[in-house]
Amino acid sequence: MKKILVTGAQGQIGSELVTTLRQHYGSSNVVATDIRERSGEDGPFEIVDVTNANDLFTVAKKYNVDTIMHLAALLSANAEANPQKAWDLNMGGLMNALEVARERNLQFFTPSSIGAFGPTTPKKSTPQDTIQRPTTMYGVNKVAGELLCDYYYNRFGVDTRGVRFPGLISYVTPPGGGTTDYAVEIYYEALKNKTYTSYIAENTYMDMMYMPDALHAIMKLMEADPDKLEHRNAFNISSISASPADFAKEIQKHLPEFEISYDVDPVRQEIAESWPDSIDSSVASKEWGFEPEYNLEGMTKDMLEKIREK
Repeated sequence: MKKILVTGAQGQIGSELVTTLRQHYGSSNVVATDIRERSGEDGPFEIVDVTNANDLFTVAKKYNVDTIMHLAALLSANAEANPQKAWDLNMGGLMNALEVARERNLQFFTPSSIGAFGPTTPKKSTPQDTIQRPTTMYGVNKVAGELLCDYYYNRFGVDTRGVRFPGLISYVTPPGGGTTDYAVEIYYEALKNKTYTSYIAENTYMDMMYMPDALHAIMKLMEADPDKLEHRNAFNISSISASPADFAKEIQKHLPEFEISYDVDPVRQEIAESWPDSIDSSVASKEWGFEPEYNLEGMTKDMLEKIREK
């Protein structure tokens, strides 16, 4: 990677990934794009609607990029509220980005998600290759996206790569309409109000990951030797399997007065219950050396410290 275009640069992942990439590759070599204007840029920025193929192609050509990191998407809970919009953005945008990568011979990254799994998927230590029958529009998009990226690699030789992200936790940017958003909100509310009402039931387990590990994983995968990538797309990666009760218990080690209550949102609870409790990341570790740094204890300590600083 020498010149990188990032779509969805103002999202939860994109806003932090752009900063990390610019620190590593140089500000002028990372082109941030989004559908909304962004202030305070320290590098090139363009307004791009990914559902408009010409917009995407024009910017890729203008900056002569060699890599696209396609992050623009509607997340799980928001996608359920507007499935038609989710299909148009998530699938139409991905198809356009892959076409630009094919036409200009670019390296390509896009994330999948644990949302690509469904209620018939094995719940514990979910293997890399397993049944995927999601029951949400977001999940359908992600499975279709995984297959589409495999197709573009096998049919056209596009260097596609991707991971299945779990819930991502960050102190930098607010959550963006996902089912695992509670795992970010709980830290802010713990410090501000010493209490939090979870919309996910007490003992519902889902995979999570701290954002620094997620960003490191993207860069490590993109720099990996292609000859060692048997799967290429949709690698399982995770570092934490936890429930709201687990988060509360860990926070209480630092804030003993913190209390949690529950007011379950049936829509997001149903989504959560359709996902695995824990996934197996061993294939990613074997093929490109995935190795997370943070567990729940280390992440909680760092999250509380960083939010206090903010």
